[in-house]
Amino acid sequence: MKTSAAHFIPEAELIAACRQGNPRAQRLLYDRMAPKMLGVCLRYLRNHDDAEEAMMTGFVKAFRALEQFRQEGSFEGWVRRIMVREALNQISRREPFMLNLDDCPAQYTPALPAGIESDLNAADLLALIQELPAGYRTVFNLAALEGYTHQEIAGLLGISEGTSKSQLSKARALLQRRLTALTYSSPASHSDSPCCLAI
Repeated sequence: MKTSAAHFIPEAELIAACRQGNPRAQRLLYDRMAPKMLGVCLRYLRNHDDAEEAMMTGFVKAFRALEQFRQEGSFEGWVRRIMVREALNQISRREPFMLNLDDCPAQYTPALPAGIESDLNAADLLALIQELPAGYRTVFNLAALEGYTHQEIAGLLGISEGTSKSQLSKARALLQRRLTALTYSSPASHSDSPCCLAI
């Protein structure tokens, strides 16, 4: 396998080679997926080094568990779930997991002016998500961006479904408030890379 041709190697071929322990295939697959997986970890972990550590550990676990991937759903989605679980492990080790129930009233849900999300770039949105309290940030990521149900989140975090729903509601309210403040405080800084919340 030549590195220059890495982009053209089918994913299934790389996975098959990785299952045979081919280190070059592992490197190519890592290089192909690492930027996106680091982005996933950074949404959960404020510290870049912690996010990088979670990603690296996640890849080690993914390569060791390749035989468990049964071609049901996308490979990226399978790896992403491993990364999310590793990020949650890092949060439990590195950051107090506080479910701050009174940070922002659930009823405070201001309407966002049209076009606000498209005017913000990925870095702005990532920073806003990282600023959320750990509990809010974790539930928001799992529910709004990863698509986990409140039942699944309750099982992952050891909380009730009601608490998960409350955390998501309050996270959205707090994020909306900060989005509004950011947009009106420095509108000129958001013109480079428009994107939406699903980064």
